[in-house]
Formats: sequence, C-alpha cells, structure tokens
Amino acid sequence: MTGTDDTQAALSYTSYLALDEVLAAQRPRSDEHDELLFIVIHQVYELWFKQILHEAAFLQENLEAGNTAHSIRTLRRILTVLKVVVAQIDVLETMTPSQFTSFRARLDASSGFQSGQFRELEAVLGRRDERVFAHYPDGGEQRTRIADAMRRPSVFDSFLTYLSGQGYPVATDRDVTRPLEPSPELQEVLLKVYQDDGGPSVLAEALVDLDEGLQEWRYRHVKMVERTIGDKTGTGGSSGATYLRTTLFTPMFPDLWAVRSRL
Repeated sequence: MTGTDDTQAALSYTSYLALDEVLAAQRPRSDEHDELLFIVIHQVYELWFKQILHEAAFLQENLEAGNTAHSIRTLRRILTVLKVVVAQIDVLETMTPSQFTSFRARLDASSGFQSGQFRELEAVLGRRDERVFAHYPDGGEQRTRIADAMRRPSVFDSFLTYLSGQGYPVATDRDVTRPLEPSPELQEVLLKVYQDDGGPSVLAEALVDLDEGLQEWRYRHVKMVERTIGDKTGTGGSSGATYLRTTLFTPMFPDLWAVRSRL
C-alpha cells in the first residue's frame, strides 16, 4: 500500500515538476513591485538556455550520425525556443526605466554577463574567446563547463562531419579549439551543397536561421538595455549597452553567410 502511495505522490503535478522549489526560487531583495517580473524573466531565460543546450547536444549527435531528419527536427525545435526567448523581451520592456531603477541597486554585482549557460551556448555554437572567463572563478562549475565546450567540436564542426558523411569533400581535422574563420575552400563545397538542393542544403539553411535568430536576440537585448539604462555602466561593473553593441552582426557560421552572394 505504501508503494502505491509513493507512486501516486511521484506522479502528482506539483512533485513531478518540483513546483515547491521552483515557485520558492524567486527571492526579491526589495519591496518594489517590478522586481519579481525581472527575476521571473531571467530565471525563465536560464531554463530555456538549459533546454537549448540539451537540444544542441542532441543535434550534434544526430549530425555526426548522419541523421538528416532528426537533425532538421531538432534544429526547428531550437529555433522555436529561440523565438520564445526573443519574445520574452517584449514582457521585460513593459518595465519603465524608473521602475527598473527602483530596485537596480539591490542587484549588487550580479549581471547578465555572468550567465554561464549563455556563454556555454556560445561556445557550443563555435565562439572561442577566453575573455569570457573573467566573470567566472578558477575551478568553478560554470567556468569548467564553458572551457569544456570550447575544447569540443562545435555545432558547425558536427555539420562538417555530417557533410563529409554525405560524400562532400570537407576537411574534418580542424583545430576545434580555434575560432571559426571563413574558408574559400569550404565555401566551394557549400555552393555544391546548395546546388544539390537536398537534405544537407535544408540543414545549412536551418543553421543560417539559428545564426540569424541569435543575432536577433543580441539586437533585441541591446535595444532593451539602451531603453532601460541608456549608456550607464551595467550592473556588476560591465560596460552595458556599449559592450553589447560590439557583439552585433558577428555571425557564428561565417561561411554560410559568405557563400550567399554566389548563390
């Protein structure tokens, strides 16, 4: 009888979703009405980043296994989640600058720059920039995860492995710890991929969609910061919107963009 009760408890909506812990995780540091919204939005961001990382790992597995259909479906899911992430900025922008200022000082040194999951996602997609470690102490879990991602093949490297498996003459011995750089030789291969107009070209376009979606997130993020704090120094001493502007229009997959003028 006890086993039955345990099973029922495990299957309850509240316990399965750990709602007691989730709903107790919002701990405002002021009495300001809008601080709860700020916390909820950023916690939801982190949950979506966790899901995108989960999907990206699955995407790489399927690319390296040569599974076109599963790779396309997984990329479409990532893109849909990313659209939700971008749309959440609309909710955050219902907060006026004065409403944010009312509790901003309570954030102390915390900053969105410290989102280890977003930095890990950038590394998974191909960013290789050790300057990001400035926000993470040696030996910390977040720093370790980001560093590990920088040492592994990126999503684009897995795509190259996929293309090689599909019979395209792609070099797969790239030093994956180095940033992705435009390659005229690879662009010639990508031209053939697009000319063949099969599953690999669909995947290539989905990767362009992903790159564009990430750039859209960056743009919406910087505009949200500008309208909220202008050019003030960001929380945690960051340069705020000034730094964020430098991240705009820098593609993760440069060859997929470079080849477009020749299609």
